[in-house]
Amino acid sequence: MTPSWRKPVGMFVILAAVTIWCVLAASLSAVVGGWHPLLQAVYYLVAGIAWIWVLPLRRMLVWMETGRWG
Repeated sequence: MTPSWRKPVGMFVILAAVTIWCVLAASLSAVVGGWHPLLQAVYYLVAGIAWIWVLPLRRMLVWMETGRWG
């Protein structure tokens, strides 16, 4: 069995996507910083969980294992 090139590529794509998501969420910190602390907590909680649904990570993991999008 030869190692698949898809796993390292997929790993770097996932890391890049999560990094971009973090930068986008943090770029709003100047605006969010003026909100009430409870609203800030809700924002960061939602932003911290939402990337799971927003980014196509499940499809990427399937592709890394099988070579198919799906």
